[in-house]
Amino acid sequence: MQIQKLCDRVASSTLLEDRRDAVRALKSLSKKYRMEVGTQAMDHLINILQTDRSDSEILGYALDTLYNVICNDEEEEQDENAQKQADDLSLQFTDTFIQDPEHVTLLLTLLEEFDFHVRWPGVKLLTALLKNQGPQIQGIILVSPMGVSRLMDLLADSREVIRNDGLLLLQQLTKGNAAIQKIVAFENAFERLLDIITEEGSSDGGIVVEDCLLLLLNLLKNNSSNQNFFKEGSYIQRMKPWFEVGDDNSGWSAQKVTNLHLMLQLVRVMVSPVNSPGATASCQKSMFQCGLLQQLCTILMATGVPADILTETINTVSEVIRGSQVNQDYFASVNAPSNPPRPAIVVLLMSMVNERQPFVLRCAVLYCFQCFLYKNQKGQGEIVATLLPSTIDANSISAGQLLCGGLFSADSLSNWCAAVALAHALQDNLTQKEQLLRVQLATSLGKPPVSLLQQCTNILSQGSKVQTRVGLLMLLCTWISNCPIAVTHFLHNQENVPFLTAQISENLGEDERLVQGLCALLLGICIYYNDNSLENYTKEKLKQLIEKRIGKENFVEKLGFITKHELYSRAAQKPQPVFPSPEQMLFDHEFTKLVKELEGVITKAVHKSSEEEKKEEEVKKTLEQHDNIVTQYKELIREQDAQLQELKEQVASMTSQNEQLQATITQQQSQIQQHKDQYNILKLKLAKENQGQSNSQGDGSQVNGLQTEELTQLREEVEELRKQHSLLQTQLSDKDALISSLVSIFFFLFFLSLCVLALLFWGLIPERCFKSSDTLPSSDSSLDAAKMAELESRLGAQTSEMERLKVCENIRAELEKQLDSTTSTVAILQTEKEKLQTDVQESKKEQDDLLMLLADQDQKITSLKKRLKDLGETVEKLLAFPKFTICTFDEYSPEDLKQNKHQGNTACL
Repeated sequence: MQIQKLCDRVASSTLLEDRRDAVRALKSLSKKYRMEVGTQAMDHLINILQTDRSDSEILGYALDTLYNVICNDEEEEQDENAQKQADDLSLQFTDTFIQDPEHVTLLLTLLEEFDFHVRWPGVKLLTALLKNQGPQIQGIILVSPMGVSRLMDLLADSREVIRNDGLLLLQQLTKGNAAIQKIVAFENAFERLLDIITEEGSSDGGIVVEDCLLLLLNLLKNNSSNQNFFKEGSYIQRMKPWFEVGDDNSGWSAQKVTNLHLMLQLVRVMVSPVNSPGATASCQKSMFQCGLLQQLCTILMATGVPADILTETINTVSEVIRGSQVNQDYFASVNAPSNPPRPAIVVLLMSMVNERQPFVLRCAVLYCFQCFLYKNQKGQGEIVATLLPSTIDANSISAGQLLCGGLFSADSLSNWCAAVALAHALQDNLTQKEQLLRVQLATSLGKPPVSLLQQCTNILSQGSKVQTRVGLLMLLCTWISNCPIAVTHFLHNQENVPFLTAQISENLGEDERLVQGLCALLLGICIYYNDNSLENYTKEKLKQLIEKRIGKENFVEKLGFITKHELYSRAAQKPQPVFPSPEQMLFDHEFTKLVKELEGVITKAVHKSSEEEKKEEEVKKTLEQHDNIVTQYKELIREQDAQLQELKEQVASMTSQNEQLQATITQQQSQIQQHKDQYNILKLKLAKENQGQSNSQGDGSQVNGLQTEELTQLREEVEELRKQHSLLQTQLSDKDALISSLVSIFFFLFFLSLCVLALLFWGLIPERCFKSSDTLPSSDSSLDAAKMAELESRLGAQTSEMERLKVCENIRAELEKQLDSTTSTVAILQTEKEKLQTDVQESKKEQDDLLMLLADQDQKITSLKKRLKDLGETVEKLLAFPKFTICTFDEYSPEDLKQNKHQGNTACL
């Protein structure tokens, strides 16, 4: 009744103080009366959160009340039924609250309030909601704008209580949701968490360090994207100081053990065998380069380290070196601080074969030894070498001696661990399998030594414990598989095959079925990898023996017992040997792979006839030949790829050289263009000078206006031109073409004269244009013979000069084509410039000659004028012959000439 009145006050009161008091009263009742308050007041409390945003005090009371209703925080112990009812109630109220997703969004908005009385209870409430209904709340937060970013701001809060509860909130938020884990990681979570760990004292820190490590594990475990981001951000290097535990290891608090245990788990997450090989190898390389592996090995060899930390450190070092040759080589070089120093591998193996050591520690050492030998043929050879007669040192304890001692000790667990460890020294290594056949053992005084292979079969026949026999059978199967020489050695003992067939054919109990299956597997390997070198135990005879003594179906059934065993499936899941008790330690992870590989082929080999085997061998040979052909083609392709790569590099080099040459050509072309421009400017200058001097002198006296130095230079160039002119004249072969050219020019001049006469007769030339001269020549005839000869001579010289200019133009074109291969471009350009200057001088000389010709023409016109006067014609309107400025064809293109662009006072010859 009282709760109902308080709810009415919250809903109906207009004064903020009344509502605040009512919510405060509900808060005080919420722990004792969770059911009543949650049922009656939840909607009113949510309404308070929506409407009274301006008052932080009432918001804090409402959030605390909702937290008390949703979360069961009873500290006293409850019976099982009461606890279940409390949990069901929390789940019920959580479902009620999140029926409307906007309520969660509202809660995220309230977390932006800096006020402590609002932010802290908001964090606790959201954490409780995530504990009760994590996936639903995660989905709402994921689609909420900036939802994850608002929660990440909690880590930057200066108030430690909010920051620490924010860590708990983020732990719940990131559980099992890869999308949220990625968002949190890219919101700079790694940087903030590592800073907090450092500020709190790393491994010596308190519960806050543990919370940070748990959150890091959530972000990195089974999330390859975050693992790559963690590695690329160089955060692995920041983990090294965590493991600097110091020399005094006597004071290990429970919190420090917990923190260091989580730190080791964090390292293992980065190099776990379930990760992609590339990512694991990259992390292993970073851990070696930054010194993290060295730091872990220091803890491994330190004294006073708690057993659980030592065990986890061994497991961590195992996965850091697994499959990494550099790390494996470093681990092989680590020595324990003993007198005399012993290799760390030897010290660890001593713990493995010591039955007084804890079971988990012995399993960890076995895992470390397996990881050390994983894809490490160099390490395998070193271990097997310690068993060979030539390398045995009686004064020191070696790994081989420890393994043999464990193999034949009275402790079945030591037998199994030593057998598995030795099998890993032979895994996928044919050379070491053959080398191990040389090992001889002295069983007792006065008896000859026996081989290690024979001693293993002797122990099997003595009927030892199941665990010991299983270990020895796994060792033998690994040893002789894919090694025909070892198979021959095994079959050479006349007692081995009868023993195996007797074991398989007997009807034994449930515990012996696994041993029978392994015996069947060993006998099947003897058939499949048999090279028929022993006449009594060829493939065909062994199959006949199976058919008579065991039966093919019975043999296959016994062989199938291996994979059907419960412990087989557990061992096949991951490489690390994890067993709840020593008795269940029966299968090795690598051996399960061997069984999976051989079971099918052995079954087929037993059922095949000799003819089928022959056909199969032929097919196998054909396939081998095919593989050889494919290998040859692969090698050819590799060679062609290498050649192609070389050609690509050559093409790239030539392309670069071509670009440089193109740039050089462009530069030289610009220089040529500059010289052309200078040449045209010089021609224009000379033309202007000639035009100015033509009014004062008609006999070529314009040269007198040049400077003395230029006059000297021009004279030298004229002399050189005369020499070239003489040389060119001697080389002319076609005189008829020259005569034709002269005749054409003569007719052109004659036609020009007729045009002038026509203009005179028609009265189109004004008299003001004539030069003042009253004298009339005594003859009206045309030019005399001497002048005509002189004119023809000058026209011939002009024609020769035009041909010489064409030859020069061709030479210049050829020089431009050879610019990319010549190294004397500057000299060529200079020579071309001198030739152009010579052309200018010759053109000036020809201009002088033409001016003289025009003067003669002017005299002729004057005589014609006088004759017309004598005949009584009027000559006042007669037009004087226009003045001409002489230019060359270079100044006008053929199109310009066609369009009569030279019309006016310019004539082009």
